[in-house]
Amino acid sequence: MRRRPAMRTNKPRNLLSIAIVSVIVVMLVIVLRVGSDRLSDKKAAYDKKEAYLIEQIEKEHKRAEEIEEYRKYTRTKQYIEDLAKERLGLVYKDEIIFEAEN
Repeated sequence: MRRRPAMRTNKPRNLLSIAIVSVIVVMLVIVLRVGSDRLSDKKAAYDKKEAYLIEQIEKEHKRAEEIEEYRKYTRTKQYIEDLAKERLGLVYKDEIIFEAEN
């Protein structure tokens, strides 16, 4: 009968494989960390932009309310009277006008 040769262990090969896998894992961790930092920076920029846009929306809502109030005012009799006095210099018959002396 023949005897089988004893199996040799390739310790240097196993160590090389472990080292390669370790380097790959470390590289993946570094890449993920850099990507995470970039995403955090983008998120901070987007949060800042969102706050600015929300502020602008609030300003535009306030402006729209002011315009609506002015639109309602322009449809009143008081607006017509004010406009006639200011631009045309019209007054009521019983109204007294005082002018300042220069």
